[in-house]
Amino acid sequence: MQEIKKRNKELLEEVEKLKRQVKILKARKKYGLVWEEEKEPEQIVLDCQVKIPILKEVKSKEIISDKEKSVNILIEGDNYHALSVLNYTHKKKIDVIYIDPPYNTGNKDFKYNDKWVDSEYTYKHSKWLSFMEKRLNLAKLLLRDTGAIFISIDSNEFAQLKMLCDEIFLPQNFVNVIVWKKTNSPKAQSNQLGNQHEYVLFYARDITRLEINKFVGTIDENYKAYFNYNDNDGRGHYQTVALVAGGSQRSEKRKSFEFHGITDQWLYNKDTLEKWWQEGRIHRTNSGKYRLKKYLSETEGRLLSDIWIDDEIKPLQGGSSEYIGFTTQKPISLIKRILKLFYNKDLVVLDFFAGSGTTGLAVLDLNKDDKGNRKFVLCNNNEDNNGDGKKICSDILFPRVKESLRGIKMNLRYFKTELLDIDHISHVSDEQKIKLIYRAGEMIALREGAFIEVEKDEWWQIFRDGTKYTAIYFKEDKRKLNELVKKLSKLKEKVVLYIFSWGKNEYKNEFTEYKNIKVEDIPEPIIDVYKEVNRLS
Repeated sequence: MQEIKKRNKELLEEVEKLKRQVKILKARKKYGLVWEEEKEPEQIVLDCQVKIPILKEVKSKEIISDKEKSVNILIEGDNYHALSVLNYTHKKKIDVIYIDPPYNTGNKDFKYNDKWVDSEYTYKHSKWLSFMEKRLNLAKLLLRDTGAIFISIDSNEFAQLKMLCDEIFLPQNFVNVIVWKKTNSPKAQSNQLGNQHEYVLFYARDITRLEINKFVGTIDENYKAYFNYNDNDGRGHYQTVALVAGGSQRSEKRKSFEFHGITDQWLYNKDTLEKWWQEGRIHRTNSGKYRLKKYLSETEGRLLSDIWIDDEIKPLQGGSSEYIGFTTQKPISLIKRILKLFYNKDLVVLDFFAGSGTTGLAVLDLNKDDKGNRKFVLCNNNEDNNGDGKKICSDILFPRVKESLRGIKMNLRYFKTELLDIDHISHVSDEQKIKLIYRAGEMIALREGAFIEVEKDEWWQIFRDGTKYTAIYFKEDKRKLNELVKKLSKLKEKVVLYIFSWGKNEYKNEFTEYKNIKVEDIPEPIIDVYKEVNRLS
């Protein structure tokens, strides 16, 4: 009897477990991307539950050509740690993100938990998706509302990445897929259909706020040939386009109306047509039909194609209209062309898979071309470069960027990520909070863009740039706080004063009599950022 009761109890428990599983399955989305996340969680992400990433500037690698000019940032460290820090220092401050992540081809291009993921691994796609999701979630928070992200990818993970980005950035913010020709080499044409193109996924942070200069590159001569009319009215060559519905556009529901003696299903309202008539933009054909003049000069300024070739390279010899592909895997000219989509010449550009620094070089090169003031933030780990003994960040990326900065009045600050031990991100002890404050000075300076250290002692630290000061008061003991405030109040420039606080907004309403001082709390806002990072991960 006891055995039967025991068995019945086990069966009931099993039924309850199955009910819970059914409930979970019913709650799952019916459409979208689902993958196995928990087979082998990423250790770097788990570590951040018991460690806080911070930044330490490497003074020996700073490049200062003019202290009053713009500062570019290079961060050495795992990009998950770097993105965690940037969520405190650069939240909603980035205009453009361009990344060239591992393509997960199985050819030692993607490392997960310090192991190469090969093409035969059962959970190959799940590992890659988990890896990318965590970083893209953090990257999204860095973009301004007017910003955009561009992600290079090939056919191995294109479909999965598109669905992942739809989840993170939302389908309505998808702008386009740029298809770019990378090569004409015989090797690339050796498989059944060739392999000459790769892709760049283009998403806006908020597509209703996105403003882009839609034309980049040169207009093809064959395209110009379509504009074969010229009235010598000063507006140049034009072609004509329909003003009246035709073919499948005609419908019983479309209302006809009369315009200058012609009654038909017009494609535009009467006010718009009359405006064009007064501007002399409506052309009457020999058969008496009206058509709209579309000028070549108006076409310049529009994105003609989402298929890109390298417009900085001449056509092949022999009169062929075919262009050769971009010359390198992540070419400067491709990234420059992306950046030229934007009117703004003061962009802040982030690449958190910086590799050898091509994005930074593209930013500097484009600034030379059009006298822009774009700035870059590059993040990369410092692993051995393919076993050649050189470290990718310190020995390859940094020297390459340093050489490109030669003779340019722009600056570079080099930071390394470090980890501060804590009990758990959900509970940071008072002692650990104090340690964090003493080590967070350079991270706060980066947040404020004030890098020149003016003063530091056991009580406070002061930084400045050309227009403002940033001060940090370290201690719970406030005996010296008024002394610091009086010192800062004598400055003509604006001051952001970070004051140690056990909570939030403890000192927000103090020192309001000093118009040049704005008060911020630490360390709680920093800890809150890392709590949010862990929640997203």
